[in-house]
Amino acid sequence: MSSVRRCSRTACGRPAVATLTYVYADSTAVLGPLATYAEPHCYDLCAEHAERLTAPRGWEVVRLAAEAGPLRRSSDDLEALANAVREAARPQTPRQGRGPEADSTEGGRRGHLRVLRSPDN
Repeated sequence: MSSVRRCSRTACGRPAVATLTYVYADSTAVLGPLATYAEPHCYDLCAEHAERLTAPRGWEVVRLAAEAGPLRRSSDDLEALANAVREAARPQTPRQGRGPEADSTEGGRRGHLRVLRSPDN
């Protein structure tokens, strides 16, 4: 089995260089650098398919610039959004012993994003 991930497009065998993730609630497609591991709800694309990517009418395509070096964590808001979407696509395990009072910093939940209260409040 090859360790190189391939493009998710049908009949395309080229190596993947980018990962496509959808945020259906925001009508946004996020195209960024190749994810560190394959996700079931993300699509790996080769350079040609990543460049030609279009989204349905009314949707926004967010393209994150691929860095030339190894992947690093960044404080960039768009990259954080893409990481949050990938995290939300991962299967969730039930948390034991957590009730609404367990974490006083969590203010609420909307879709796959959480609202956190400021530690000063």
